[in-house]
This record gives sequence, structure tokens and C-alpha cells, in this order.
Amino acid sequence: MFHQRAATPDPDAADLLAAYRPGASFFASPNGTLLGDGVVTAVDDLDDALAVLGETTTDGGAPPVAIGAIPFDDAAPARVVVPEVLRRAPALASGRTSGRGQRPLPGPWSARPLPDPADHIAGVEQILKLLADADAGDGGEPGGGLRKVVLARSLRLTGPGPVDVPQLLRNLAWRDPSGFTFALDLPAAGPAARTLVGASPELLVAKSGAAVTANPLAGSAQRSADPTKDQQRAVALLASDKDRYEHAVVVDAVADGLRPFCRSLRVPPEPELVRTATMWHLSTRISGELRDPATPSARLVRALHPTPAVCGTPTADARAAIAATEPFDRGFYTGAVGHTDARGDGEWVVTIRCADIAGDTLDLFAGGGIVTGSDPEAELAETSAKLRTLLLALGINQPF
Repeated sequence: MFHQRAATPDPDAADLLAAYRPGASFFASPNGTLLGDGVVTAVDDLDDALAVLGETTTDGGAPPVAIGAIPFDDAAPARVVVPEVLRRAPALASGRTSGRGQRPLPGPWSARPLPDPADHIAGVEQILKLLADADAGDGGEPGGGLRKVVLARSLRLTGPGPVDVPQLLRNLAWRDPSGFTFALDLPAAGPAARTLVGASPELLVAKSGAAVTANPLAGSAQRSADPTKDQQRAVALLASDKDRYEHAVVVDAVADGLRPFCRSLRVPPEPELVRTATMWHLSTRISGELRDPATPSARLVRALHPTPAVCGTPTADARAAIAATEPFDRGFYTGAVGHTDARGDGEWVVTIRCADIAGDTLDLFAGGGIVTGSDPEAELAETSAKLRTLLLALGINQPF
């Protein structure tokens, strides 16, 4: 048997944010904030989390909680921990201290893009050729039914010393306090400790009792500091046939993934606009009632991951195209990060706008959905815009 201690709830999420240190587990959402200190036990398969929680007791009988992340590759090991001490607080946006404690991290920073921007454009062109072959009924490679591929690129930043992970987390949290912010310890790949840090705008799935919610995002436009231009970009995104098609592909896949589990499912007919500090997104909030309230959130994650928002469709064909085109391992990028309790209730978000940090190095990632009609130069610009979430949190205000 294991035991998880529950600390007295904190009145303000800023206290948990200030208390975070590398090695701990932090997850903030519009529904509340969690900080896990210490590790009672850890598993490398999300499906094992419920079994471990079933063997875990808590102070006062509240259901124990596990926090973790799964990678993009289903065959790769996950990282899910049951913290020794679990602290809770309300949502960051509900606090009275928004914006407190932001400061840039010290540089200078050296940057190495992978692939080179010109090679990313060539990769988009290669994907467009595959899509054209599929449209023409030529079979194509990797699959004749290919409709969308999400192609990503990576940016490796190296600083003058170990990255100040707590400060980066605070910067991300206060820039978008209404979003999902996380920091999780990962298995080390070398001598330095490794941390996954990010601020995702996209809810993969949340489950509470019989209620289930998903909020797929697809179709994006960069924000502008000019209010008039910013509004024009939002209106243009909402009217874009290309972006609406890309969004519909994702919404259909998420709804199809949830439908077998649900007694009822509500899928709004039109997308809405949501914004972060750096991007506009097309958004559809899907809600439903589970046939069996005991269905765990981990099972729903497995049914949905990866969505076409981060992979493409059909999934197997898109994965093959990504493997043949991207010159790096995504690792936990475009996986899922979140928490579950022993009842199976939990929240899981898509692992985007994130950095994989080890020592003085950060690996940043950004991708875009490629469909027929995509423009290679525009797709490169979209990845540059998405990288700005982490770059600005670091204090870097230049494009890559």
C-alpha cells in the first residue's frame, strides 16, 4: 500500500506557483491548481495509474491523485507519478496577484533550428505532394486516404547556465493565467535533470463523474499588438475556408472518438474564436454524458490521442508521413499531460507550447496542420508565431 498526504488547501494559486521547484509536479487549469511534492511511486504506462491509485490511501479519505504525461509515440514510456504530498488551490485566474513576479531569464541564448527553416518549407511541400497524390487517387505514400498531416519543427536554445525552470513556469502562468500551465519531472536522458514545462491552450479531455468535455483547437493566426489588425486577423481566421476545413477534421475525429463512450454528445455546428497571449485559434467545445460514469479519463485519453490537431488523419498514414519528414523525435511534445484521481476523474491537455529542459538547454517545438491549399511560407510563419509563447516567456523577442 502507498499513502499520499493531502496538505491544507491554499487560498491562492500564486502560493503553489511560488512553491514549485524542479522535481515537483505542477498543473494549473481553469478548474484549479495542483502541486505534487515528492514521489510515492511512478509508472511508465498511463493504464497502470488507476491500479496504483487503488492501492494508495490518503489523509481524510479523499481520492488519491496521479499527475503525469504521455509521449506522442504510443509505444514510448509515459511518466506518471503519485506525489507524496498533494497541495490544491483555486484557478490561477481567480487569484489577486496576476502578473506578479514576471522577469526574463538571463541570456545570451544560442539557437539551433531543426530542421532549418528552408528545409521545413521543403517538408511542407513534400506533404502537399502526398496530399495531392491522395486527392488524385494515386495511392501516394504513405497512404491513399491522407487528408491532413501536422508537421512540426524544433528549436534548441542553449543559455549561459542552468535554466531557471521555476521562473519560466511563473512567466508562462502569468502571461496566460486562464489556460493550462504545467511542469513535470521527466526521466533524465543524460547527467542533467529533465523537466517538461508548458502552457497549453488545448483541452484534450476532462471527465468528472458522467460529464465529459473536450475542446479541440485547429486553425490558427498570430496575434497583433495593433488592436485593429488583431481583430482583422481574428475575423479572417473565422472566415478562412482552409482553416475551417482543418478544424472540422479535428472536431469530427474527437467526436467520433468520444461517441462510443457517451449516452449523449453535443457538438456545436460552428467553431468559436479563442485567444492566448500570442495566437488566435478556432475552437469547438464538445460536451457529453458517459454511458458508464466509471469510465476512467485515462481510457478516454487513449481513445483520442493523438487527435488530427497534432498528428493528422488517417492517424497511421499521418504518423508515417511525420516519421519520414521530421528530423527529430517529438518525445513528450504533442502527447498529453494532466491528472487523474482514483475514481478516474481528471483533466488532460494536449502537450503543445512546451519546452523539454535539461541543464542549460531547452528544446522548443511548434507545428502546423498541412491540408490541401496550405501555403509553405505561411506554415513556417505559423510555427514561428507558436514558438513565441516560450520565447517571450524566456525574454526573447525575435523570430526563429
